[in-house]
Amino acid sequence: MREFDTITIGAGGGAYPAAFRLARAGHKVAMVDVKGVLSGNCLAEGCVPSKAVREVAATYHRMTRAAAMGLSGALEVSYEQVLAHKTRVQTLRYQQHDLELAASSEQLQLIKGRASLLDPHTVEVHTDGAARRLTAATIIVASGSDISIPPIPGADLCITSRDLFALDATLKDLPRRLVIVGAGYIGLEVASMLHTFGVSVEVLEMTDQILPGMDPRFAQLLASLLDPGIVIRLGARVARIDRSAAGLVVSYSTTDGPATSTADQVLLAVGRHPVLPDGLSEAGITVASGRPLVNPALQTNLPHVYATGDVNGLSMLFHSAVRQSLTASTSILNGNHASDSFDPDAVPTTIFTMPEAAYVGLLPARAAAAGVPLVESAYSFTEDSRAQIMDDTGGEIRLFFAPQSLRLLGGWVVGIDAANLIGEIGTSVAAGLTAHQLARFSDQHPMASEGIGKSARQLV
Repeated sequence: MREFDTITIGAGGGAYPAAFRLARAGHKVAMVDVKGVLSGNCLAEGCVPSKAVREVAATYHRMTRAAAMGLSGALEVSYEQVLAHKTRVQTLRYQQHDLELAASSEQLQLIKGRASLLDPHTVEVHTDGAARRLTAATIIVASGSDISIPPIPGADLCITSRDLFALDATLKDLPRRLVIVGAGYIGLEVASMLHTFGVSVEVLEMTDQILPGMDPRFAQLLASLLDPGIVIRLGARVARIDRSAAGLVVSYSTTDGPATSTADQVLLAVGRHPVLPDGLSEAGITVASGRPLVNPALQTNLPHVYATGDVNGLSMLFHSAVRQSLTASTSILNGNHASDSFDPDAVPTTIFTMPEAAYVGLLPARAAAAGVPLVESAYSFTEDSRAQIMDDTGGEIRLFFAPQSLRLLGGWVVGIDAANLIGEIGTSVAAGLTAHQLARFSDQHPMASEGIGKSARQLV
């Protein structure tokens, strides 16, 4: 007999939705997490606190542009109060998760410690110098990801997003000058919000585009709309960071030769990597390129062992982790038969810069590489009533369809309300809707979502 029905390694978005669902169904569940709290990195130092800061910056940005709309008056930013707002949100959400945990306490245990696999059914938990062994019929590996630190001399002099957004953020005061290494979504979001607060920001990206790995046309459109006061240098390979009397000196090279930039702080934002618990390979679980391999039901090569969330690298977003967690729970409730599936193409991604940019599904670059033809339509926000009302007419909605059926395969929104609009597009992709169906739906006026139907009507 097994001590538990299910053990989750981790207690973040890839773990607790399944744990709660299984507990409600009568399963005995243990969640093992090194932090000893629910929500993982998203709430600890990621999406929730960063967006709390970002929304203050976005509000400030809108208000400073409001003179043309008839509003005037000086605004001041208190970064101390901004951090206090961030911390209030984090604290509230932790309290809410504690209430959820208490409601499931009869069937669910949260154990603080570092987990490793001893065999396909046994997890060893290390905490405070002691070790405890747990057994379960099924295991969900949801150990998440961590910040990647590049092997650059002087990297120890730099800060990361953790210093900005952790519950007790170590960066208490805004720097006057900031250099950001990396123009991925984290680097660009921080650049946007801190530049809005008055920080001089320079971004160094080693590739030839912002948002490396994302569709180049999408990235180029966003780049054209970012505040020109944010200096972005592409093809800039950082060699080292040194401390000097003037500040931190970042030495880098471009096709024009070597160069340096000096700042009060340097932020490393080169991405994240999966964190694997010890013992995966020894337990017989197939790992490749630093990630456990899974099928669409999130099962590893051992059907009773699942890998969900950032750890499998399919879609390193909190809402992806939640969907994956629930997908795994469905199969567990059906005796580990693959009863549900996760589709990365139906998961929206938003870059919370100013303006926002979001996408979902199949986009042109990946379609071209796979030899998949697309038909596309677009709606410019220059003709959108809400964008005109908000005096924010840059950007577009662009949709991508299969040529014959006109089934929606993907889309992007760059500009006003992108983070909200991409949800409707993503739902349509997941449901397999066509341009004909989108064209018949009456989105509200005067809202930017009207552009989805207007774009589709170009093709029908």
